[in-house]
Amino acid sequence: MTGWRLLLTRPADESAALSGVLAEQGIFSSSLPLLDIVPIPASDTMCEVIQGLDRYCAVIVVSKPAARIAIELLDRFCPKTPSLKWFSVGAATAQILEDRGLDVSFPHEGDDSEALLELTSLRDAISRPDPRVLILRGEGGRELLAERLREQGASVDYLELYRRELPQYPPAALPQRIEAERLNALVVSSGQGFEHLHQLAGDAWPQLARLPLFVPSPRVAELARAAGAKTVVDCRGASATALLTALREHPVPVL
Repeated sequence: MTGWRLLLTRPADESAALSGVLAEQGIFSSSLPLLDIVPIPASDTMCEVIQGLDRYCAVIVVSKPAARIAIELLDRFCPKTPSLKWFSVGAATAQILEDRGLDVSFPHEGDDSEALLELTSLRDAISRPDPRVLILRGEGGRELLAERLREQGASVDYLELYRRELPQYPPAALPQRIEAERLNALVVSSGQGFEHLHQLAGDAWPQLARLPLFVPSPRVAELARAAGAKTVVDCRGASATALLTALREHPVPVL
């Protein structure tokens, strides 16, 4: 796998952690964060929701930033958290919640919405009469979760905890980085991450669209293909393990 030279686009701290794992496998990576996580200031609504968690049969946390902000809100507004089932899309998010002492379930095979929806423990949680589920997330995203849960008879509320902004870069920063470091593949971790990649590429997108693009889910793969990406690899998860598996299964491109 040492022929891969990847562009990582996650927030800076997450890209640094992923880069370390890749380096252990002899894989070169370069980080150009395309998501700045900006917490939404705590409001009366947030306080009311957090203090009313006992109304829910399940709380789903969709990302590590959502987990970190949720814990801050719990410590601030609800230190004696009621006993209920928590769910996360991936193991890393689950670990943050478990460190707070919460009872968390997550899919061990795949870390996307589809895998989470297959969890028996989630199905059991919403099997009670008039089930109500809270999803903690950033602005937008993970609509599939709510749609499927509503189809199964659950009432779903959102609590949006942060927004994702595109950092400011000089024009042509993205294609210049790819050319200067001879990068041969792109990695995004979310739909909004891909949208920011597409936006920052500008007029260079037709050229960049020829590079292999590693994405975390079928939904993001569909977005990328609709925008013209030629080789889209669905890793079925955003973890380092999922990415490494996908890299092993696909040949290094000859550029």
